[in-house]
Amino acid sequence: MVIIFLAYLTFNAVYEPIQFNKVKEKRYAKVIKNLKDIRAAEMAHKEVTGRFTGDFDSLIRFIDTAEFAITQRRDTVVLDEEYQKTYGVDKNIEKTIIDTLGFVPVKDSLFKGNEQRYRNMMVVPIEGADAKFELQAGKIKKSNESTIPVFEVKVAKSQVLFDQDKTLILQENEIQSVDDVNGRYISVGSMNEVNTSGNWPKVYGDQ
Repeated sequence: MVIIFLAYLTFNAVYEPIQFNKVKEKRYAKVIKNLKDIRAAEMAHKEVTGRFTGDFDSLIRFIDTAEFAITQRRDTVVLDEEYQKTYGVDKNIEKTIIDTLGFVPVKDSLFKGNEQRYRNMMVVPIEGADAKFELQAGKIKKSNESTIPVFEVKVAKSQVLFDQDKTLILQENEIQSVDDVNGRYISVGSMNEVNTSGNWPKVYGDQ
């Protein structure tokens, strides 16, 4: 009986981490997909408004109503009127003109009309997790005193893996590897530096 029990313990010591990693990778992939959608929406918000938003309701309203301008740049040569007034001599200067050709809805550009995709992107997409992503936005000062918009979206690994072995979750929180998600959170962006990347490895797609 002792030998059987020891064999069982040995089997579990190997089997449980393998199963844990399979569950982890599937769930992380779903979570990261949502984080990428949120990042795309935030980047669009900044392009149109000049800032990020820390409120999901505001972000969804933006996607519902905002439009991207379709522009075209062209170089041309024009008369420098100020130079002519000052010196009485004609002088041509090169100038870049941006023409607005039209507008396209943000939701069609980013989500191709799939309203459910962006309306539910704040929900952690793991059955039974009953959690939402944490979203923050603001500005940070650089050394030259200029302020730059920043945002961060994150969810604790423990919420994503809520029904898994607690010891394995604690070990997961301590991971430091280029091949895995480091730290206690899966996140994108930062409130402390100008960074819109995710903290996941390339195996999950673009960072």
